[in-house]
Amino acid sequence: MCGIAGVFSYHKTAPPVESESLTRVRERMASRGPDGAGLWISDDKRIGLAHRRLAIIDLSEDGTQPMLDSETGNRVVFNGEIYNFQQLRAQLVERGICFQSHSDTEVLLKLYAVYGHEMLPMLRGMFAFAIWDSRREGIFLARDPFGIKPLYLADDGKTLRFASQVKALLAGGGIDSSIEPAGHVGFFLWGHIPEPYTLYKGIRALPAGTSLWVDGHGRRTRNVFFRLKEEIAMVSTREAVLPDGTAQEQLHESLLDSVRHHLIADVPVGVFLSAGLDSATIAALAKESGVTDLNTLTLGFKEFVGTENDEVPLAERIAERYDTKHFTQWVNKNDFSSQLTYLLDAMDQPSIDGVNSYFVCKAAHDSGLKVVLSGLGGDELFAGYSGFNDIPRMVRIFGPWAKIPAFGAAFRYVTAPLLKRLASPKLAGLFEYGGNFAGAYFLRRGLYMPWELPEVLDRDLIREGWGELNILSTLSKDVDTIGNSQLKISVLEMAWYMRNQLLRDVDWASMAHSLEVRVPLVDKELFRTVMWLAQNDHPMKKEDMASSPSRKLP
Repeated sequence: MCGIAGVFSYHKTAPPVESESLTRVRERMASRGPDGAGLWISDDKRIGLAHRRLAIIDLSEDGTQPMLDSETGNRVVFNGEIYNFQQLRAQLVERGICFQSHSDTEVLLKLYAVYGHEMLPMLRGMFAFAIWDSRREGIFLARDPFGIKPLYLADDGKTLRFASQVKALLAGGGIDSSIEPAGHVGFFLWGHIPEPYTLYKGIRALPAGTSLWVDGHGRRTRNVFFRLKEEIAMVSTREAVLPDGTAQEQLHESLLDSVRHHLIADVPVGVFLSAGLDSATIAALAKESGVTDLNTLTLGFKEFVGTENDEVPLAERIAERYDTKHFTQWVNKNDFSSQLTYLLDAMDQPSIDGVNSYFVCKAAHDSGLKVVLSGLGGDELFAGYSGFNDIPRMVRIFGPWAKIPAFGAAFRYVTAPLLKRLASPKLAGLFEYGGNFAGAYFLRRGLYMPWELPEVLDRDLIREGWGELNILSTLSKDVDTIGNSQLKISVLEMAWYMRNQLLRDVDWASMAHSLEVRVPLVDKELFRTVMWLAQNDHPMKKEDMASSPSRKLP
């Protein structure tokens, strides 16, 4: 995992790339890559690429970036890991392709030279990268299917800038930093800023599962190579008979396969171990994969000692069962106070979460780890949240009322002032929003309701931001072709809460401590297996996931 940045002065009147500006962007991301720094600017100063390196695969200087393909003249900057790079490399070698390193970065360069943008479906991993195409004089950018790795863009009509962090782009200058209403309104509605928006008009996220080509005249071609609902539609066309064994065996093989791929590294790999099913399953499968010296790490809160909220005793029991090298890091409220300034500086975009991630990542770094597996994604994939039951129930109850024109809005208008004082303000929106999956999900996950926003934001800003976000319509489009209620909610949780909150928080929190966090439960092949099983009368729950290791959990 690293930090990447670049500037492409594509318009003939654009100013040349300045090394000082690009260096400022790069160095604002120094903690993302303490193992090395690289900078390249073309002779004509139209394109510049920068990189901060956290060395995980091929620790030699051969893995240095920006990396040049001497045969094509193409260059790449890459943040992330390609877990199937060894298989892809072997396929390229069979075609006669020669390699100078053992890195997954070079595999990206060679794949692009052979397949162009059609390389993207071949990749299994987390990634954000930019490839300068020397012959075509354009830049190719792409981001992984689930949005595990971030990539932010700023384009003023003459110059394209990109980086792994919003704050890094701002450090380089030349950015329209005026207020983006959709970003501000989105934060109060969700507790995070929904993609592609940021707080600033001039900065947007490249959406997950999307690539972008920009040529020397500024012409753009955007391609979406992975959509959650389309993946579900595609797996539904697969053969409906389980080919080998039971559904549980299929799940076990898929989980084990994902964990094995996520363990590939040239440095030791650890596991975040709480008392939950997700991390315990990951630890058990990592041992089953053949890891002999597995490091596990638990974050303990001193204020919880001796209460049911203390996860340490059970986590230590799990570590003992699987014979891991276990470490518990204790924190208290004073640790939070002492780290608050650093935490807020590291937080790339505002979030109401992520503090626990910051401290457990700090503990992993302090213990000497560079790579850790996390159980993030288990609740979204295996229906672990109570919303998987509550939302369908809400839709059944309030669906008939939604058919009465204006009834929901009228009920909310009359009851909102009273309910605000007596109970949750969300109750006023049950008849207005609760009758369909999009509205019910918004009620479930929303922080503020739209009618509460005038208490905290300017009305004109609210009007513009709410209109731009178009939340209910966007939520509906995400799941409009999915018939299975569990899959509907899985997609909503993955596309909204997981992507915009959990994955983003883990990225900034881990990178603040030069730590790579990998998420084996957020894997496209595992996702396809679970979706296929669900559509063939085998919906998988957390208990199924937890039952998958050969040596069972306590």
